[in-house]
Amino acid sequence: MSDTPPDSVTQTFSAHRELLFSIVYNMLGSIADTEDVVQETWLSWTARNQRPTDRASSAEPIENPRAYLVRIAVNRALAHQAALSRRRETYVGPWLPEPLVSDMADIADIADTAVRAESVSMALLVVLETLTPLERGVFVLHEVFGYPHTEIAEILGRSPAAIRQLAHRAREHVQARRPRYEPAPHVRQQVTERFLAAALGGDLDALLEILAPEVTLWSDGGGKSRAAGLHPVHGRDKVARLFAALAPRSGTGLAVGYRRVNGDPSAVLFAGDAPYAVLVLDLTPDGDRVCGIYTVANPDKLVHVN
Repeated sequence: MSDTPPDSVTQTFSAHRELLFSIVYNMLGSIADTEDVVQETWLSWTARNQRPTDRASSAEPIENPRAYLVRIAVNRALAHQAALSRRRETYVGPWLPEPLVSDMADIADIADTAVRAESVSMALLVVLETLTPLERGVFVLHEVFGYPHTEIAEILGRSPAAIRQLAHRAREHVQARRPRYEPAPHVRQQVTERFLAAALGGDLDALLEILAPEVTLWSDGGGKSRAAGLHPVHGRDKVARLFAALAPRSGTGLAVGYRRVNGDPSAVLFAGDAPYAVLVLDLTPDGDRVCGIYTVANPDKLVHVN
């Protein structure tokens, strides 16, 4: 590839950019950090494809650009994990992944977003935060994107046996905390609408009816926006009474826009033209009640929301 035309270098990278973004985002849960990693991968790619006259020494041609780019991106994402962990140690209140928000029709209608739709749900991303960086990388590559263990071993520079062990441990950990089920999109939409009507209206009885007994509320304000507290709130009674109490102060004047968040029908609350919070619900297996509520109100995490 030493004589690869610049246009071809750019086109090859562009053809794989959405795949790289989705893999890295699922590993990091941060759009800004994901974009940094993708940019670093681009710089590495262009440097590798300089003409021989521009390089100190020529390199072997890259026979599989996709594999090369994924390997660079995954390993750079792992290198970013240390900085992310340090930031989260001083984060105020619960930390939630930065939501990927799109219009309800985008994922179905725009081909360019098809790969980004592989981003996992907010609920699963929260579970993935409890894995080690290596376990999370292996889980994302194998369970979400279908990479075989042998190829993951080449990407991470480890033996296939070590990768299989990491994959087994990660899968067991996730399955113990996140049962495999997925409510139909129309069910999720209906429950979201019912929940918001009750929450914004301060209807305690309706909230008690729609919330599961074991419901948990995660509210991420990052110390920069009003949140439900510095710790997750557990239990139907506590969560219902919290929303009922907050409604007269926080619910007035908010507009609701229905969006897809990480591929799932969810809601964005707006104060005027500015995003106020993203709300994602996790449902019980029967789809009738809410067992998890994720609200992201940190303005730094809403810069990509419109």
